[in-house]
Amino acid sequence: MTLNTREARQASEGTLRVGLVGYGARGTIGRSIDKDVMDAEVVAVCDTSERGLAEAGRDFPEATVTSDLADLLPLVDAVLITTPDDQHVGPVIAALEAGVSVFCEKPMGISIEECDAMLTTARRTGARLYIGHNMRHMSVFIQLRDLISAGRIGEVKAIWCRHFVGNGGDYYFKDWHADRTRSNSLLLQKGAHDIDVIHWLAGGYSTAVSAMGELIVYGSITDRTDRSGQRMGEWLSVGNWPPATLTGLNPVVDVEDISMMMMKLDNGVLASYQECHFSPDYWRNYTVIGDRGRIENLGDRQGAHIAVWDTRHGGYAEPDELIEIGGSEGGHGGADLRLIAEFIRFARDGGVTQTSPIAARMSVAAGCVAVDSLRGDGSQLPVPPLDPELVAYFERGQTR
Repeated sequence: MTLNTREARQASEGTLRVGLVGYGARGTIGRSIDKDVMDAEVVAVCDTSERGLAEAGRDFPEATVTSDLADLLPLVDAVLITTPDDQHVGPVIAALEAGVSVFCEKPMGISIEECDAMLTTARRTGARLYIGHNMRHMSVFIQLRDLISAGRIGEVKAIWCRHFVGNGGDYYFKDWHADRTRSNSLLLQKGAHDIDVIHWLAGGYSTAVSAMGELIVYGSITDRTDRSGQRMGEWLSVGNWPPATLTGLNPVVDVEDISMMMMKLDNGVLASYQECHFSPDYWRNYTVIGDRGRIENLGDRQGAHIAVWDTRHGGYAEPDELIEIGGSEGGHGGADLRLIAEFIRFARDGGVTQTSPIAARMSVAAGCVAVDSLRGDGSQLPVPPLDPELVAYFERGQTR
């Protein structure tokens, strides 16, 4: 079916037919697609595991369930690809070639080359490409950006992000995430969100980065378990403390559990990102410094606060203003639902979106180059840019 045929069918029939590719832990976001609210429905699911196929059949009894992507693509107008990171590029390219609108879970890929292949294919085919950076829909970051855009702290000059990943041992060291051949690095896999938000808040992209990091804690744990067929919720325990006492780690553990990255952006902003997978707490702390003040989130969930300092103080001072962080029910404070709703709208109507395939590529590019620095001598390395015409195509909403 050609793209024009798909668009004609959507225009005449209305309801958007959606497929899910990869029905594991993240694939369940497809359950948020509500036909009555979004005028879209899941009509097909593809997974290569017996468990995924069985659960898809249970959750979507009216849908076609298959292990072959070629069986799914002719049935759908849009597809959510939530496979493991190293298995994004193949299904994304196949769907774009078939004229299907694509939602690809972040990170976009595990290499710059994979991301660039997706971008060039989307532009050539005209099929719509969307990347699932849900943090752009989280209240804390929307509110931070609104404060910056309103000029509350003047012109942004520096951004510092500290990411305390309190559940890191269970989340990332007991399955494929711990294997660099599958994830590249947690600086990429976990950090892609934050690099994207740093770029978004700063209004620019990294042109040069440097990094250092080590496998300090989890590399010395020898108790390993093959958890093929299991899901994270089946082994996660907040009682796993201290970190060195964890058991049942992935057979391969060769990604860093602490990383620090420095960034120089194309608009002169300087930024840093630190990520620790053995901290006792789990949250992100952003400090944004402008030439007229600074803002900082004290917690990142609904009910926490953003602090603003915009007058002169001697020593530590209480914030000049505290702003409560909003939110709603659902994954990531309601961001997952807003993300899916935006994709459904985009797949049907096109237009500019809050997430950006170009920004997604630039976050992966910065992360990949930082990994090269980290696993090298820590030197500052350049981040490869994109063709300006390609950038312009996506920035105008993927229209020719």
